[in-house]
Amino acid sequence: MTRDVWTLVHAERAALVGDLAGLDDEQWERPSLCDGWTVHDVVAHLVDSARSTRLSFVVGLVRARFDFDRQNALGAARARGATPQETLDRFREASSRRSTPPAPLESRLVEEVVHGEDIRRPLGITRSYPPEAVVRALRLQTRVPSSFGGAKELLDHVQLRATDSDLTVGTGPEVTGPALGLLLAVSGRRVAWDELDGAGVPVLTTRA
Repeated sequence: MTRDVWTLVHAERAALVGDLAGLDDEQWERPSLCDGWTVHDVVAHLVDSARSTRLSFVVGLVRARFDFDRQNALGAARARGATPQETLDRFREASSRRSTPPAPLESRLVEEVVHGEDIRRPLGITRSYPPEAVVRALRLQTRVPSSFGGAKELLDHVQLRATDSDLTVGTGPEVTGPALGLLLAVSGRRVAWDELDGAGVPVLTTRA
């Protein structure tokens, strides 16, 4: 049975809040998988993302002069608390929200799963994500153009096949691996490359 997207999103937010609750100050300032961002920065971005509405997104984009990276940086700075605990409290308060920017609803799953790993992997924290959440996030990433952070064009060059779920997409030499590893790889996270196999891996690592 397919679950409501928000049920999955709220479960991921709650799980991340639980993982963050035990961190010390050094762990909050550890580099994440997002270049130039600490764990604290990524959590602040998730706060900003959870609070985002269609209107606030458009207003923020205009203020950032239509620069998505600048918009993300400004939003994270605005949502970041004076201390990690304050940022965590803001994330906890925003975790049950159902607002979204003008994007497909499954983009909320991409945010929570990919950024969840951006935070957890440098900290040595593991999570067994619900397969449905990962697969739905991966399917969306393969439909979204690279200009919006997706991997649609990549699927003209490789075929992705998840080894732990019923998912095969794309055309070309095959790349196999767990759905989470595939999701991270097509989202530009090199840390997942070692989890993948197949003749299409060199193509993916060049183009992703």
